[in-house]
Amino acid sequence: MARLVSVNLGLRRPIAAKSGWSGIDKRPTDGPVSLRVPAPKGSGPDEISGLLGDTICDTASHGGPNQAVYAYAREDLDRWQTTLGQSLSCGSFGENLTTRGLDVTGALIGERWQVGSQVVLEVTGPRIPCATFAAWMRHHGWLKTFTRQAVPGAYLRIVEAGAIAAGDPIMVTSRPPHPVSIGLAFRALTLEPHLLGTVLEAADYLEAEILERARRRQPFTLFPSDE
Repeated sequence: MARLVSVNLGLRRPIAAKSGWSGIDKRPTDGPVSLRVPAPKGSGPDEISGLLGDTICDTASHGGPNQAVYAYAREDLDRWQTTLGQSLSCGSFGENLTTRGLDVTGALIGERWQVGSQVVLEVTGPRIPCATFAAWMRHHGWLKTFTRQAVPGAYLRIVEAGAIAAGDPIMVTSRPPHPVSIGLAFRALTLEPHLLGTVLEAADYLEAEILERARRRQPFTLFPSDE
């Protein structure tokens, strides 16, 4: 059975990026963490994360109800360790939930997860890498490297709030009737825009920005300053 390896929270810390501050440095926490539906983007930094005690500094670009929680698979972090030649602790990619035994890249947009006994989450879309992520990782060409691997992790919204903790089981409780996975959506929105038409098959489950880009056949433009 799939399980939570860790629940990771970040505080406001200085970073060598244009913003100067970030909550991307997520670290595993002991004990249960409460999840709640966050305020919309643009609200205060302590209100737009779905996890109490977590901080998001760039409130215009991150957080809010459709990016309430960010999940990444421990198996994918392990593969990155080999690629990068360095150890990666849980939370290293800024993820709130580090999972094991769950195909995060293969999760369908709109798929629902039961986490522990209380919380239900719904997959909303892939993480698109940004300049802050590049500054945090400190690897030349990181945005291109991360994008080409197409293992972005998943954003989720909170359907049912409650508390979760490391070791909790994760169960996929429903999968929608379309083929649009996190991996496919990410590739379409970055390096393979010819797939954007396929992304529209998940129109009923897409957040507004992704839906608009798919309709206009407009991929995200990645930051060139990573070079």
